[in-house]
Amino acid sequence: MAKETEGFESKLESAKKVLETLMNPEITLQESLKAYEQGMSELATAQKMLEEAEIKINEIKSKQ
Repeated sequence: MAKETEGFESKLESAKKVLETLMNPEITLQESLKAYEQGMSELATAQKMLEEAEIKINEIKSKQ
């Protein structure tokens, strides 16, 4: 479980770094597109992790 949490935290941190990159006024269009794609991928993975955690929580609750 700790590894999943670290993975989730890591995905959020990576997405924050991408946002900082996108806020740089000197970034090229090509770089911004690449950063945006990476950020969206990180957020999608983090969202999937949250959904999986929610399913596990619901399973635990239903067993009680």
